[in-house]
Amino acid sequence: MGHRTSELLALLVISLSLLLLLPSAAAATATAKAIDASKVQRLELPDSLVGPESVAFDGRGAGPYVSVADGRVLRWGGNGNGSGSGSGWTTYTYSPSYSKNNCATPSELPPVATESSCGRPLGLRFHRRSGTLYVADAYMGLMRVGPGGGEATVVATEAVGEPLLFANGVDVDQRTGEVYFTDSSSTYRRSQHQMVTATGDSTGRIMRYDPRTGEVAVLQSGVTYPNGVAVSADGTHLVVALTGPCKLLRYWLRGPKAGTSETLADLPGYPDNVRPDGKGGYWVALHREKNEFPFGVNSHLVAVRIGADGETQQEMKGPKNVRPTELVERKGGKIYMGSVELSYVGIVST
Repeated sequence: MGHRTSELLALLVISLSLLLLLPSAAAATATAKAIDASKVQRLELPDSLVGPESVAFDGRGAGPYVSVADGRVLRWGGNGNGSGSGSGWTTYTYSPSYSKNNCATPSELPPVATESSCGRPLGLRFHRRSGTLYVADAYMGLMRVGPGGGEATVVATEAVGEPLLFANGVDVDQRTGEVYFTDSSSTYRRSQHQMVTATGDSTGRIMRYDPRTGEVAVLQSGVTYPNGVAVSADGTHLVVALTGPCKLLRYWLRGPKAGTSETLADLPGYPDNVRPDGKGGYWVALHREKNEFPFGVNSHLVAVRIGADGETQQEMKGPKNVRPTELVERKGGKIYMGSVELSYVGIVST
């Protein structure tokens, strides 16, 4: 019996050792080939504009639509390729203040100096069925515009009596039409965004706008730098990027955990927007790595693909002058990349 037991123990030890040597499914997924963002196709913005922070496509697949630093949302109509059918970039929408303050008039001032009067649109998202575009404008609040564009309507400037100081990310539940958006801080405005991180400000909010009633509900307050937001594929929860803490938060909308939140993933950098990848996971744009050195190899993480359960599935790397704010994956293996700093929308082929 003793000899038999020794054999069984030896087999058990060998089996466990082999299992430890086998890569787990998560580890195998995490080693998926990194995407190289050093070579991109560029859709250059017109008139020396910068900052295509968010990228959106309408229900017919037209676009991209981008939010830019001078207070407008632009629409790409193609370059025409000599056929005359393309129109390049055209103005799609803007805030009422943009018109009121004559912001279309050329100015010597940098955009950051006119943001508070002209607006700074950040997050963009279409309700595909109605064709309505929702815009989170850092200064104007939550806006919407119907199909065809034109001057937007401001639909929310406060929540529970507190003004929106830094409206940032937005997404739409395509089933219900409800709009989810973030207010990054109740203390600092976008022009002071570095203070939100530097002070560890935790006065941000996650909110829901109901277009049927016009009501705004605060789902969670006291959040540390909530930025991008995405509705899960099954509509049961939100995924919110927390910029300062370098995390993804999962906020439950339905089910036994409804009304509660938890950490979904720790990230290797400071996230901005988060967008579904069409496969049940999310692309998270990283503006900067946590421990990034200003010298050395000219390469850093610009984004990670996160699975539905928070596991890292893929990385995207690029030069250090590329600091994206949003990635949107389209059919055909193309990923559109927005940035608050660059003068173009990048298209990365996978």
